[in-house]
Amino acid sequence: MTLQSWLIYLTLVFVATFTPGPAIFFIITKSTLYGWKKASFSALGNITGLFCLGIIAVTGLGAILKTSEIVFDLIKFAGAAYLIYLGLVQFFTKTASTNVDQEPLTPKLFSPGKTFFQAFGVAVSNPKAIIFLTALFPQFIDVDKSLAPQFFVLVSVLMASSFCFLMFYAIVAHNIKEWLITPSRLNLFRKITGSVFISFGVLLATASKE
Repeated sequence: MTLQSWLIYLTLVFVATFTPGPAIFFIITKSTLYGWKKASFSALGNITGLFCLGIIAVTGLGAILKTSEIVFDLIKFAGAAYLIYLGLVQFFTKTASTNVDQEPLTPKLFSPGKTFFQAFGVAVSNPKAIIFLTALFPQFIDVDKSLAPQFFVLVSVLMASSFCFLMFYAIVAHNIKEWLITPSRLNLFRKITGSVFISFGVLLATASKE
C-alpha cells in the first residue's frame, strides 16, 4: 500500500475502534468491577472476535451476508438477543446491602474464561461489522499480490488499535473503581450499563444493512 492508503486505513480504523460501542461499554463494566488487569481478558476476547470477523469478510461469507436478507436478519436478531440478555443480567443483578451502605465491597468471583467468551460474543454479534470489514479490506488489498500476508497485516492493525483503545477505556474506568464499589452506587451502575446494553440490542434489532 502507498503511504496515502495507509493513512486513510489507519484513520478509518482509529475512528472505528475509538468510537464507543458495545465492546467498549463491556470492558468499562468489567474494569469498574474488577480492575483493568482482569478486564484485559475482555479486550483479548474482542480482538479474537475481530480476527474471526476479518476471516469471514475476506473469504466471501461477508458478501453472502451483504446480499442475503435472511442470513443478515438471523445474525442480527441473534446478536441483538445476546446483547439484550447481557443487559438484563446486568440490570437485575443486585448487590446485597451492608450495615453501612457506603462500605466498599468486592464483586462476585471473576471468571477470565467467561469474560473472554462474553467479549468474543459481543464482537461477533453485529452483522454490520462484517459488512463494514467486507467493504473496508478490499479497498486496501492488492489483487496482484498474495492475499494472506496483506490480510494479516490489515487485521493485525485493526486488532492492535482495538486492543489499545479498549485498554485505554479500561484504565480510565479503573480510576473510579474504588469510589463506585459500594452497594448503592454499584447497583445504580449495573442498571445504567444494563440499560445501555439493552439499548444497543434494540438498535441492532432495528438496524438495516445500509
